[in-house]
Amino acid sequence: MKNITLKKKSLLSIALFLLLVFGVKGQQDAQFTQYMFNTMSVNPAYAGSRGQLSAAALYRSQWVGLAGAPETFTLNLHSPIRNSRLGYGVSVVKDDIGDGVVSETYLDALLSYTIDVSLDGKLSFGLKVGANLLNLDFSKLRNFDLEPVDVDNVENNFSPNFGIGIYYHTDKFYAGFSAPNLVETQHFDSSQSSANSVNFLSKERINFYLITGYVFDLGSDFKFKPALLTKVVSGAPLQLDFSANFLYNDKFSFGAAYRWDAALSGLVGFQITDQLMLGLAYDRETTALGSSQFNDGSFEIFLRFELLKSFNKLVSPRFF
Repeated sequence: MKNITLKKKSLLSIALFLLLVFGVKGQQDAQFTQYMFNTMSVNPAYAGSRGQLSAAALYRSQWVGLAGAPETFTLNLHSPIRNSRLGYGVSVVKDDIGDGVVSETYLDALLSYTIDVSLDGKLSFGLKVGANLLNLDFSKLRNFDLEPVDVDNVENNFSPNFGIGIYYHTDKFYAGFSAPNLVETQHFDSSQSSANSVNFLSKERINFYLITGYVFDLGSDFKFKPALLTKVVSGAPLQLDFSANFLYNDKFSFGAAYRWDAALSGLVGFQITDQLMLGLAYDRETTALGSSQFNDGSFEIFLRFELLKSFNKLVSPRFF
């Protein structure tokens, strides 16, 4: 009887863990504080919009000091196609939760088509085709009952996806609407359950994004850009990310951000050379999880490299 009770406690612990991970994960895509520099991760229509070959990498460590906290790494490359209205991009996103218990890899290919709608306004339509690889290693779970966890691992579970987006921009303004993942994939099928395995059910939700911002020229080599990212998904609270950044001499940026009812952030950026940019961000939760007894905040580092001379369409560096 005692062993049965322990078994139930172990399985309950696993179920609660997966509910936290997949319940949140299924409703919320990975979030980034420096979304204004990583727009392609949420809107495929952004591909090629910078007018040159652009490669970027971002690493996010969330809730530093909290065991098993999420880590996210992104790598993307995009460019316009010379002498055409097309742009292309490729993106890789790697999520790790629970020190390797849950690992997800997203592989995406993107294509955009841009039309001129005014003298300086461009409207782009984007399509994304992607694949998700899911791994679950239950042996890495910390089992407080000291009883082996008898649950089958999941290795490279494949699921396809696709997304769409629209993006409008001038030299000073931009706005976009997108749904980067339209397929509501279900993880685990209860019909495959057996005596020696436990199968949980989680359903991916469609995340809708609205992103916008405007660059004000303040004179004396200063520019000011407020920006907004709105994320809407069924079954989860509305997410609003506000940011305000200043750019000095097209070389140094600094600002702050606020994630509604969730976190406060500080951001700095350095245009090290004409081709290379470095960005840093720090978040502090405004919820009870933000207490120093739980974690030391979240950190991001962003690096972008661009081949400025590849295309003649770029007139001056853009602040987005």
